[in-house]
Amino acid sequence: MEDIERMKKEVEDAGLKIMGIESVNIHDAIKVGTPDREEYIDNYITTLERLGEAGIDMVCYNFMPVFDWTRSDLAKQREDGSTVLSYDQEVIDQIDPDHVFESMQEKSNGAILPGWEPERMERIKELFAMYQDVDEEKLFDNLIYFLKRIMPTCEKYGIRMAIHPDDPSWSVFGLPRIMTSKENLVRLIQTVDSPYNGVTFCTGSLGSNPENDLIETIHALKGRIPFAHLRNIRHLAPGKFDEAAHLSADGSFDMYAIMKALYETGFDGVIRPDHGRAIWGEKAMPGYGLYDRALGAAYLNGLWEAIKKGEQ
Repeated sequence: MEDIERMKKEVEDAGLKIMGIESVNIHDAIKVGTPDREEYIDNYITTLERLGEAGIDMVCYNFMPVFDWTRSDLAKQREDGSTVLSYDQEVIDQIDPDHVFESMQEKSNGAILPGWEPERMERIKELFAMYQDVDEEKLFDNLIYFLKRIMPTCEKYGIRMAIHPDDPSWSVFGLPRIMTSKENLVRLIQTVDSPYNGVTFCTGSLGSNPENDLIETIHALKGRIPFAHLRNIRHLAPGKFDEAAHLSADGSFDMYAIMKALYETGFDGVIRPDHGRAIWGEKAMPGYGLYDRALGAAYLNGLWEAIKKGEQ
């Protein structure tokens, strides 16, 4: 509780407000469904109680096995001189899963990779062995079990859980992935039908598969999106894409249509710009530089204002 209060004070002393926590990670025992998952769910509930007592009412999380996100290149150079995160399934297929963390670290210029905790990656062989008998249906069942256990706490404190889609939205290294499509996300919110069971709508993750209709998905999840990660990517070929600037013209997504769909469905949650280019010589955590994400925030704000005024 002291850590939470210290963090909250630091943020509020800067004139800001905590709108949510990204992320409160899920232990692998919960995802796999081992007998000791009860202890880890109890711990998770304690964290939610403390966040709730501090007045924090939104938590982002994911249910991806072993890896949070995967890329084949963390600094692919573009024609404009910037660098971006990139994914190429053919390259990924050539990487030994036991050494994927080392491969990612080598490309990160020493930066910390969010979601790739070194203490977990040191156990990568053990983690893969844990998921050996876990298929998509069992993983989904374990997610439902977890949500049903925590929902009473979420309802007590008004905490909206916002699951992040898998990135990319297909199986990687043979591991099961379940938050990959409109159908699976709708199934989740219908199975645990509480307003506190929601989705982090991430255009880059869901949109990694061009078969996913982002606009249709927003409408299907109406009222259940408390958090949105908005960014753009360029589709190059099946299983191959580069990340891009937020501007619609720079990638494959119509960012205006995405923002308009959120507005039309009454979205009142939190939006943040997501991964951007490394521009103007900036050296930063891959995908999380300051400058291009600041440009993205300004662009998204401009779209929202134009859509809002156009509807009046």
